[in-house]
Amino acid sequence: MTDHDTGPLGLYLALEADGDGAHPASWRYSGRPPAAVLGPRALRDVVTTAENAGFALVTFADSPLPPGAPGGPAGRVEAGTRAAYVSPLTDRIGLAPTLHITTTEPFHLATQLASLDHASHGRGAWVVGAANGADAAATVGEPVRSAAELARETADVIDTARSLWDSWEDDAVIKDLATGRFLDADRVHPVDFEGPSFSVKGPLITPRPPQGGLVVLVPDELDADARADVVLVGRPGLPALAERATAAKEAGAPLVFAEVEVVLDADAPAAGRLAALNGAAPWPETGRLRHVGSPEALVGLLRELSGLVDGVRLHPAVLAVDVPVLTERVLPALAETGERPVPRAGDTLRDTLGLPRPANRFAAAPAATNA
Repeated sequence: MTDHDTGPLGLYLALEADGDGAHPASWRYSGRPPAAVLGPRALRDVVTTAENAGFALVTFADSPLPPGAPGGPAGRVEAGTRAAYVSPLTDRIGLAPTLHITTTEPFHLATQLASLDHASHGRGAWVVGAANGADAAATVGEPVRSAAELARETADVIDTARSLWDSWEDDAVIKDLATGRFLDADRVHPVDFEGPSFSVKGPLITPRPPQGGLVVLVPDELDADARADVVLVGRPGLPALAERATAAKEAGAPLVFAEVEVVLDADAPAAGRLAALNGAAPWPETGRLRHVGSPEALVGLLRELSGLVDGVRLHPAVLAVDVPVLTERVLPALAETGERPVPRAGDTLRDTLGLPRPANRFAAAPAATNA
């Protein structure tokens, strides 16, 4: 755990807000026409609800192909577009789309994310995706990577994105009316990278993000703990999760979030709800913790997790049903004992998560002064 987590801030909470929920049959129980999930209103409603409830950030899953589980939804809007849409509609919550390193050119990926950080005034983040195999081959003809190749490409893309975000120094834009100079060219730097799977010629076309660099969330299976700001750990049991969280910290990850799927008692008991959902479309095991039960038991689980990890990303089975229970019964219970941070208007996501703003690698170090 980091020092700031042992004080009043406590456990950071994130919400996965893709589609109608994490369960493949969630669209059947959303209370709205199936096509409505592709419209702006559903997206706006869930994100603003999460912000008003005090979630630290919201994430948006994505994949090269539509979520294709049998009985599941047949389409989604691209995650970066969803995050950009809600950025002016919110002012406190972090926004983290999934962008895939295997299907998006790193230069365009870095540009899109930098633009999101500007649009949200420093609340942008990136969930690193690495679609590999049939998904990538079916869309852009990408070859299947071995585990070693995928790990190397993940590291290269994250490193290159961070370099591109640094390619403009913070004070590169000068807007000197007297001389007509918009920027100081000496403070804009080339980023030339040549690797086995891609090459980049910088600098970026977008000024440095307000956060200096976006918050990078990396699923633990990508084996990039040392390059992450947040490692997302999915393990089905607490002992295995604790062991993996410790390994991520030892590898250099500043923060570790547990992945938890939730089906809560609502208009019907959670077990009955899950049985009905599974009767329409089975929910395959994902390797994450899965809580099926009362909100009070979930509060207990989150308190137990607070001793193992820095935060939790919740995956509600049905957003329209489970999110109201989370906002009305789970988060208030945690707030009563100061066990979760609440974002403040004007703070960047790095401020909210207690992460320092990275120094620009190209900026000259300040000259030493004698005391």
